[in-house]
Amino acid sequence: MIQILLIEDEEPIRRVLVRILSEENEKYEITEADNGKDGLSLLEKKIFDLVLCDIKMPIIDGID
Repeated sequence: MIQILLIEDEEPIRRVLVRILSEENEKYEITEADNGKDGLSLLEKKIFDLVLCDIKMPIIDGID
């Protein structure tokens, strides 16, 4: 499986991206985070092949 972490604070955008990625390849396993802090926490626990991250988010943004 290809591990993808998707960090996006806007739920509708996150849902669309998950759907697009899921339809693209059945080997993609997508983990979602709705803010940068949760995304960093997930990165400490698991190795991902790809991280897709929004830039402008509350708490911790995509630049940090």
